[in-house]
Parts: sequence; C-alpha cells; structure tokens
Amino acid sequence: MTRVLAVRSVFPPHLHRQSEITAALARLLPPGSDRALLRRVHASTGVRSRHLALPLERYGPANDFGATNALFVEVALELGARALELALADGGLPAGELDLVMSTTVTGLATPSLEALLADRAGLRPDVKRVPLFGLGCAAGAAGVGHVHDYLTGRPGHAALLLSTELCSLTLQAADSSMANLVAGALFGDGAGALLAVGRDHPLHAAGAGPEVVAARSRLYPGTAHLLGWDIGHWGMRMVLGRELPDLVRLHVAEEVETFLAAHDLKPADVDAWICHPGGPRILDALAEALGLPEPAFAASRRSLAAVGNLSSASVLHILGGIQTAGPPPPGSVGLMLAFGPGFASELVLLRW
Repeated sequence: MTRVLAVRSVFPPHLHRQSEITAALARLLPPGSDRALLRRVHASTGVRSRHLALPLERYGPANDFGATNALFVEVALELGARALELALADGGLPAGELDLVMSTTVTGLATPSLEALLADRAGLRPDVKRVPLFGLGCAAGAAGVGHVHDYLTGRPGHAALLLSTELCSLTLQAADSSMANLVAGALFGDGAGALLAVGRDHPLHAAGAGPEVVAARSRLYPGTAHLLGWDIGHWGMRMVLGRELPDLVRLHVAEEVETFLAAHDLKPADVDAWICHPGGPRILDALAEALGLPEPAFAASRRSLAAVGNLSSASVLHILGGIQTAGPPPPGSVGLMLAFGPGFASELVLLRW
C-alpha cells in the first residue's frame, strides 16, 4: 500500500478577515451593482478569513491576463518551494531521493510547469519524473493522491510528492457582478499544499504515521460539463458555476460514494475521517443529507473553509494535514477523501490508518 509520510500547507502572508475582503470588493463593483447582495453572499459562506497572494489594496477592477499570470508564477513558486521543503523535512526524505513530482493548479499557467521551475531550487534529480496537471480544478488534490497511488503501486520502492499550488484571488473579476463571480469572490483563498508518499517497499514505509491509500476512483457525470469551469479570455479566468451543483452532489455523488465504499465492504457510517473538499456550505450540507451523516462528519472541512476559504485543489491536503496534526485517528480507522471539479467530476480516495 502507498503510505502518506507527510502533508504540509503554506500560505501567503496577507491574511484578511472576511469582513475586510467583503468591504474591499463592494467598493470595486461598478455603479448600480447590488452591494447588499454581495454582503449577503459573503456572510453565508462560513468563511472567517483568507490568505491572499497580494496585499488587499492591490486588487482592482483592471485584470490584465499577462501581468496577473506573471504574478501567479512568482508567488506560486515561492509557496510551492516552501510546501515541498516542509513536506520533505517532515517525512525525513532528501529532495534528491524523490522519483516523481506531480504538480496541480488551475489558477495560473506556467510553461515550463511549476515543478520544473522548482527543480534546481529544490534539489530535485535531473531524471525525476514530472507530471503537471491542469484543468481538474478543485478535484485535482484528490485526483493527484489517486494518481500518486497508481504510480507507487507499480513502483513500490519509489517516493513521490504531490504539489498543489492555487492562487484563486488572482482570477478575481472584480467588476463582474454575476452571481457566479460573487460566490467565487466570497469563497476562494490562496495557498499551497504538498503531500509526500512512498510505496510499500520503500525503507520509510514502515516508519510513517500517516494513512495508507487503499484505492481511488474517478467519475465523470455526462451532460454536466457546462456547469463548472473557467470562461477564459483576454480578461483572464472567469468562474463558471452552475446553480445545479448542490443537486448533482445530492443525487449522483452520494450514490458514487456509497458504491465505492460498498466495493470495500464499507458504508458511510464506517468512515471515521471525512476529508471532503469544502466547495461551500451548500455542497457540504447536500452531501451530508444524502449520505445520512451527522453534523460533525464534515467538521474538519468546515474548519478549513472558515480559516482559509476554499483553496481549490489544495483544500483536501490542508484538511488531511489538520487531521494529522490534531492527532492521527487510531490504527484501523477509515478515511475518505473526496473532491469535485470541472467535468462535472468527482474523485474519491479510500484511506486507512
């Protein structure tokens, strides 16, 4: 089995209360916009604070894609380097012993990709395998864990690192008063996460206190591609966010979770640790209701959402890291990592401590 050795999250230094961000965005809306609606949306998210890539005063109505993307690369490399270094230090593995680095982001573009730009600085081997992922959106953190597991199952003596770097605030369309943009501006924060894992034959496998990856599953839901993603143009990246998403989660993702667990002789009530991407309170409520879960089931997700907002693909790494830091569950405990993204798609990862 794949063993998770370490999970670390890092954030830019600009931390703001939700009320500060709400006031700043209200000032940027064009004349005639419903500022009261913006304030209601922000107040309904359960977010208390968020880290931003830039000082709050640097966000404005103009959004030059090239200049913004250059900022993305600069800040993402800084955060990514720190997350990678901390995860390796926690796991006790030198950078030169990594065999695979998988990187994921959906909030900026870099070619060479981020893990290639970090290679010399981080001390990676020139022959390290690299897998950059783009376009999986918020689901990419869980998908990345699943793909790392697939790789390590085939190469059980290897070590792999998943790096997720998301600067959601740099996609802000401050003058857009559509509901999708108001929700995005209310939910998303900036941060990076790194997860270090090894295969079953690696010397560090037995020493790890993190969970083992048991299995993973990906699922696309036909006819739903228009409900979630980016509208990309000269203005940058504009959020596409369908109102139907909570209903899709309730009707389809809950069934997917139940069948995935049943394949391993488990039911939702058997899961001890839920590492659920906090797409927003409505998403969490819909999933909990459909699965018949008690209020505390998604407590770790709600804590993450409140403290740092929705980090896109980095959220599940932040949630898992918080569970580990609080004291890992007892041996034999079952965990389920799940996330949703463009496609519309879900990603599930079964964990066991």
